[in-house]
Amino acid sequence: MASPPYFKVNIMTERLRIAVQKKGRLADESFSALKKCGLRFTIRGDGLLARVKNLPIDLLLVRDDDIPNFVSSGASDIGIVGENVLKEDMLNAKDPMSLTIERRLGFSRCNLCLASIDGGNIQTPKDLEGTKIATSYPGILGQYLSDNNINAECIEMKGAVELAPRIGVAPSICDLVSSGATLEANGLQAFATILKSEAVLIKTGQELSKEKQEIYDQLISRLDGVIRSKDSKYIMLNAPKSQIETISKILPGSDAPTIIPLAGNDDLVAVQAVCTENVFWETLEALKKAGARSILVLPIEKMMG
Repeated sequence: MASPPYFKVNIMTERLRIAVQKKGRLADESFSALKKCGLRFTIRGDGLLARVKNLPIDLLLVRDDDIPNFVSSGASDIGIVGENVLKEDMLNAKDPMSLTIERRLGFSRCNLCLASIDGGNIQTPKDLEGTKIATSYPGILGQYLSDNNINAECIEMKGAVELAPRIGVAPSICDLVSSGATLEANGLQAFATILKSEAVLIKTGQELSKEKQEIYDQLISRLDGVIRSKDSKYIMLNAPKSQIETISKILPGSDAPTIIPLAGNDDLVAVQAVCTENVFWETLEALKKAGARSILVLPIEKMMG
């Protein structure tokens, strides 16, 4: 695939190019992640290009289903795209795509599900045999049906897939599900998940120049810090010396905590730890039961190993 002409004029080869969806939930969360990495940029109206002010990086603002082709062809060096879109594009491509998934980003999560009329005749994947299924993802659905030896017909729809059973197009659908509210509003119920999707960072298979590789490595280091800090928390507490081993085992996903003596009290110490897993109320209650007091949980904005 040739690089689109409207990008050739404005983009200098030494600037790393990132393809990002122009609008929507994935776009908003992608911009947020990049800004957390320290990138300063402004999105203006329907512009196709946003230049990062403090690093030699350009954002290409495109349709989500164009991003895999942009990255595979080298028109963009890397891209952020939903895994569902990436897999569908790769299955439908005439030639193998030259790209790799570099990072799973942990946002824009959704499931590609099979659904049918709530309480109807189709309640399991086996019930799909000999029926029609409406979907915007014929590639993924077709592979699923083949892998599970189900003989059913895919009816491709570009939108409003949830209406298919109501208007008689197909008795069941294969569509993205986030909260399930849309299915419920149309009298449908999901009965199988065929793909768990999230935003992924993809990279072209073409070799980057030395300058671009250095920019990429810097960005990846920052992005890893953003990903690690997303669910991480910094915990501070006071505890009896005798309970340090027990408390250390309760702290979720932490390395050895930092132990600091408390002035004027030989029996108590301050404990500080970075927890890389979710800290639930049950965790705090277990810490308190083990003798911890003055427990403080703080969010972490950035991390670097």
